[in-house]
Parts: sequence; structure tokens; C-alpha cells
Amino acid sequence: MSEDPVLAGYRQSIDNIDAAMIHILAERFRITQAVGTYKATNQLPPSDPGREERQIARLRKLAEDARLDPEFSEKFLRFIIDEVIRHHVQARGEV
Repeated sequence: MSEDPVLAGYRQSIDNIDAAMIHILAERFRITQAVGTYKATNQLPPSDPGREERQIARLRKLAEDARLDPEFSEKFLRFIIDEVIRHHVQARGEV
């Protein structure tokens, strides 16, 4: 059975977006890894709760403007922030 061409087109677009998201996340984590190393070297705390809250508020607003569920976007961002902090803690040798 051949695939529906309309559905195939949608799926190809989704696949392209997924690939772009992975590359963007990889770049983000490369940068946050450098931040973690800098923080560890300069005896700075692995997390910055004030910045985290400002980022969440800013991205919730961006999500609303983009008609994306802000609750989903916050959960997604919190997941990323938690992972970044875990990496920063590891960089300090506090595993």
C-alpha cells in the first residue's frame, strides 16, 4: 500500500523540524556546558533561580504569542533547566 502523499509531506516536515530541534538543543547544551565550566572555575553557584524564573516568564510570553500552550513550554523549559543544572553540579565535582 502506498503512503498518502499529503500525510507523507506532513511527516517529512515534522521530521525536518525534529532534526532542527535536536541540532538546536545540542548547540544550547554546548553553550551551557561552557557556562558550567566557567561557573565551576570561578566558584559560582550551579543555578541562578532569579534568571531561571525570568527565562520561564519570558518564554511563557513567547509561547502565548506563538499560540503554544504556555504550560507545556514551561514544563519543557524546566526539564532543560534541570538538566543544565545537573551538568553544572557535575562540573563542580558535586555529583
